Amino acid sequence: MTLHSSNFTNCSISDFKHTVYPIAYLFIFFLGLCGNLISLFFFICSSFRRKAFSPVNILMLNLLLSDLMMVCSLPFRAAYYLMDYWAFGDITCRIMSYVFYINMYGSIYLLAVLSIVRFVAIVKPFTYVHWQSSRRAWTLCIVIWLIVSVASIPLLKAGTYEDSNQTKCLDLRPSQVGTIIMLNRGVLFLGFVMPFVVISVCYIFAALYLLKLRKTRQNQRSQFNHKKSCSLVIIVLLIFLACFMPYHVVRTLFLEAEMDIQNNGYDKSCHYIESLRKAAVIAHCLASGNSCLDPLLFFFVGENFVSFWRQHTPRRQSCIIEQNVKVLEKINNNAEMENLLEFFC
Repeated sequence: MTLHSSNFTNCSISDFKHTVYPIAYLFIFFLGLCGNLISLFFFICSSFRRKAFSPVNILMLNLLLSDLMMVCSLPFRAAYYLMDYWAFGDITCRIMSYVFYINMYGSIYLLAVLSIVRFVAIVKPFTYVHWQSSRRAWTLCIVIWLIVSVASIPLLKAGTYEDSNQTKCLDLRPSQVGTIIMLNRGVLFLGFVMPFVVISVCYIFAALYLLKLRKTRQNQRSQFNHKKSCSLVIIVLLIFLACFMPYHVVRTLFLEAEMDIQNNGYDKSCHYIESLRKAAVIAHCLASGNSCLDPLLFFFVGENFVSFWRQHTPRRQSCIIEQNVKVLEKINNNAEMENLLEFFC
């Protein structure tokens, strides 16, 4: 469900959304589809080389699948706003909103778990190798999918409706505002604030730890790699803030304004209402855009995986990637441990 009202009220932004949504959705579709398919190909090939999926790769694979599911729904949304009516049936309409929220909150929780995993791997690499398990990673991903899927079930109630003899979909109707506001208050904390705090804390402390390591290592190559790892932390936080924070902030303001309109009418200027609704459209596009920005994360992490692969002999690398704790415990050389940190970053 998109964050705007249908044309049942004044201060309509119909022309704005019918212009912005198709352009944004098609752009995200093509860019996201290419980026995610390339990333998927890279990780599958990389995993075949190692003969197993690592826990980090399992999390990323699920993130990739979530993004692909999202981008595949965008052509339907773009077609709706281009034609100005829904031509794909009631069931497909219900699935559109369901897919959007599953992707968004599934991505948020997967990024939160990934940040915890990377934090532990950087600060406590031996603990990470001892506790990591592909079975645990798959179990965790399944739990995340189940939680997000079940929590999003109420959105399946929002199907098509008739307006001016045309079949409509994806628009907010007056009867839904109260229910969505109640859902938003819970989702805002559990689905955004809490994961955001976890991600921020993990990456901030990981960055501080890497900066501390940088001071203890004198060669230029080490300083470059630690600086690059810290830059990656910043990029991940910026992607999270650019896609999800505007959406949750604007959605909260938007829903409260729509409820106020229902209760008190248009006591505020039409300029304010139109501005808020336009902001909601842009915020929705940004939230959808996480599907084409996530491959940036895959690229940087994948590059470190390849770098680690090339810097070690096949035997040493195989031992580490296959999570052989006994071999890892014998590592005493500082240079090898430094490369291990680069792998985890």
